[in-house]
Amino acid sequence: RKGFKMAGLFDLEFHEKKIKEYQPTLAKLDLVIDWEMFRETIEKALYVEPKGAGGGPPFDKIMMFKILILQKYYNLSDEQTEFQINDRTSFKQFLGLKIGDTIPDEKTIWHFKEQLANKDLSKSLFEMFAVALMDKGIIAKEGSIVDATFVDVPKQRNSKEDNADIKKGAVPLKFGKKDKNGKQSKLCQKDTDARWMTKSGEKHFGFKDHINADEKTKLITKYSVTSAAPHDSTEIENIVDETDDRLNADSAYRSKEIEEHLKAIECESFVHEKGYRGSPLTEQQKESNNKKSKIRARVEHIFGFMTNSMNNALYMRSIGIKRIKESIGLLNLTYNLFRFEQLIRLEKVKI
Repeated sequence: RKGFKMAGLFDLEFHEKKIKEYQPTLAKLDLVIDWEMFRETIEKALYVEPKGAGGGPPFDKIMMFKILILQKYYNLSDEQTEFQINDRTSFKQFLGLKIGDTIPDEKTIWHFKEQLANKDLSKSLFEMFAVALMDKGIIAKEGSIVDATFVDVPKQRNSKEDNADIKKGAVPLKFGKKDKNGKQSKLCQKDTDARWMTKSGEKHFGFKDHINADEKTKLITKYSVTSAAPHDSTEIENIVDETDDRLNADSAYRSKEIEEHLKAIECESFVHEKGYRGSPLTEQQKESNNKKSKIRARVEHIFGFMTNSMNNALYMRSIGIKRIKESIGLLNLTYNLFRFEQLIRLEKVKI
C-alpha cells in the first residue's frame, strides 16, 4: 500500500544514526561527562565477594548509575524506567545498549538504589563531582546562595493518635505488627520521618532539600536533607563553611546567630535585612535588599529546573529518610550534571 516499505538490512543502523545526529538531551550529556570518574567509588562501595560459579554476570555498575540519572531526570518509576529503556532508542544509546541486549528489570533497578541508600553513596558521588568542578576552576566560590525547597512525598492516612506519636519521634505500635507471613507490611508503607508544614498558605508533606549554590554558575556545591518541619535557617552551619567567601540569602536567614557564624568563618554577609514591628526597613535598607535580590533570585532557577525540566522531580515516591537522602542526593547530582552540560554548550565556562 502507499507509504509502506519493507524494512531493509541497514534500516535500524540508519535509524540509530539519525537519532544520534539529532542529539537528544541524553546524548548531549554523554558528550561532556566522564562517567568513568565515578566507577572506582561505586564498585568499591558495592563490592561483594563472589560466591562460586553460577548465575549471570552482574550489570555494569556505571550503566546502572546512568540508569538512575536518566530515571531522576525524567522522574520515572522503576517500572516506567524499565519500559522506557526497552522502548526508547535514545535511552539505549545513552546506556550503551543495543536491541537484543539484556536490560535490567525494575527489581534490579530498585535493588541498585537500595544499595546506594545503604552506603549513603549518592552524597559521596555528588561531592566527588562538585570537587572535580572546583578543581577545574568551573566553581570559583566567589559568592554563594543558600535556600531550601520542599520535597513532597505521598501523603499518609494516619489517625490523630498515630500522628501524635510520630510528631514525638515514636513509631506507632500497630505499624510494627507483623502479618501472617511474619512481615511488618504496614511499617514498610508508612513514612514516619516525613512531616507536615504550611508555607504561604500551601500545605506540604515530606522533606526539605537545603542547598548552597555557586552564585556565578548556579551549580550546587553543598546540600543537606531534613524533614519539612525545621526552619530553612537551621541547616546553615551544615551547608556554609570556611570555603564560602560571600553569602546571599533571603531574610529568613537573618539572625544574630547566623551573622555570628558568618563572621567566625570570615564569610561576608549579603543576607537580606529584616524589618520588625516598630522598626521597619529604611529606604536605604530596601534599596540594598533589592540589589541583593537580583543575585539571590538565581537560586530559584535551580528549583525551577527541577520542577519543569525534570518533570516535577521535587515530588518523590520514596518512603523514609534513608531513601529520601539517596533520592535527593541523586536529584542534586543530576541537576549539576545537566547544568554543567548547559554551561559548556552555551560557552559560559571552558574546560
